[in-house]
Amino acid sequence: MIVYLVIPKYMLLKKFLLCLLFLCTINIQSQSKFQFLKGSKKQVVKFELFNNLIVFPLEVNGVKLSFILDTGVNKTILFNLNKTDSLTLNNTKKVFIRGLGVGDPVEAILSRNNNFRVNNILGTSQDIYVVVDDTFKLSSKMGVTIHGVIGYDLLKDVIVKINYSSKKLYFYKPEKYKEPKCRSCEKLDVEFYRNKPYINVSIKIDSAGNNIPVKMLIDSGGSDALWLFEGSKEEIKVPEKFFVDILGEGLSGTIYGKRSRVPKLEIGKYIIEEPTVSFLDSATTINARSFKKRDGSIGGNILRRFKVWIDYPNKKVILKKNGSLKKGFYYNMSGLQIIYNGEELVKEQKNSMKHNGYSRKEDSKPGHIVSFVTSYSYKFKPSYKVNKIVKDSPAEKAGIIEGDIIKQLNGKEAHEYSLNEIANLFQTKPNKRIRIVVERGIFKLKYEFRLEQKI
Repeated sequence: MIVYLVIPKYMLLKKFLLCLLFLCTINIQSQSKFQFLKGSKKQVVKFELFNNLIVFPLEVNGVKLSFILDTGVNKTILFNLNKTDSLTLNNTKKVFIRGLGVGDPVEAILSRNNNFRVNNILGTSQDIYVVVDDTFKLSSKMGVTIHGVIGYDLLKDVIVKINYSSKKLYFYKPEKYKEPKCRSCEKLDVEFYRNKPYINVSIKIDSAGNNIPVKMLIDSGGSDALWLFEGSKEEIKVPEKFFVDILGEGLSGTIYGKRSRVPKLEIGKYIIEEPTVSFLDSATTINARSFKKRDGSIGGNILRRFKVWIDYPNKKVILKKNGSLKKGFYYNMSGLQIIYNGEELVKEQKNSMKHNGYSRKEDSKPGHIVSFVTSYSYKFKPSYKVNKIVKDSPAEKAGIIEGDIIKQLNGKEAHEYSLNEIANLFQTKPNKRIRIVVERGIFKLKYEFRLEQKI
């Protein structure tokens, strides 16, 4: 039997959304629960935060990989199969996956009876969907190796506390877990639809309007602050001040949407002022709107402002503010989407001094003999290129085009930056001057522009 699945559009460089839905009914063998080994009640795992996304180590069949912890997915998905050739997959069969919107199905592999492990937490007989062709090139967009995403398959059997400040995950055995007692915490009931968590919050679209109650997906795999589905409610309309931005990319191509800002978001007792929001039309989100009550998503740029307890077994989410709650919301004001472009061989110069002894001549004063030595070494360093440019953005107006190789940024060699640092550079103060040198064919070209705040 050929299986057709809906696989995600990804939010790249602060934009990440994953939606996995079945288009036909198939018989799925039950997966075993994740079990705490050696009598342990709690496991602590360090993670890295890239573009508001949680990347943590997960073993698949004994091979250590890097996965995104994504509450927005109900299936475990593996990308970059060519980068994990040593991984053995069990009980495989061919399936086909389809992106949001239009597009031909893409071949994938459904593998069953796999072993997943997070420290001393073991899950046996686990299913995993493997994308044969790494169409999304997720690692190049993130600038760090990412092999896949996992959500419900793990979270259904544990309770996890996410400490964004210390970058640690705390996994608790549900039977031994004690709910935190804190007056400042906000406890929210969770509604599940197709094994994805939704909460009720309220949002104010314009300063003159009333608060609008909305049902939002908790999406730790989305790095934006908020996504809203245009027209899901009569009151959900795009504010007058907006611009068309790149929101994501997937099997069917680039996702564009209207980026704006709203006066406030209320999550229980917490009021979040002037968050950025991206509006998506009905054509782009036709599959994501299969849950008729859904109005949008709350992503990592909101969640990272809290300590978050995700309690699937008891259908609860608990929030406690951290020091980031009142910080402002920024976005890419350059219009450039930069991606990792592999490695390049870079010549590095090293200057050193060499002591050659002591000199005492009759016609000169005694002293040390020192010579200066210059040596060169060659090292592989990261290379970056322009993947997409927002229309009418400062970068486009300056003359930069897609495919340009970034060589320098503000007088610093591009390979001295991480991709995360480049992304942050474009989200600093409005009107900041950006000086950039690009390689286009055999030419090196210099450009200059200023970051422009449109919302």
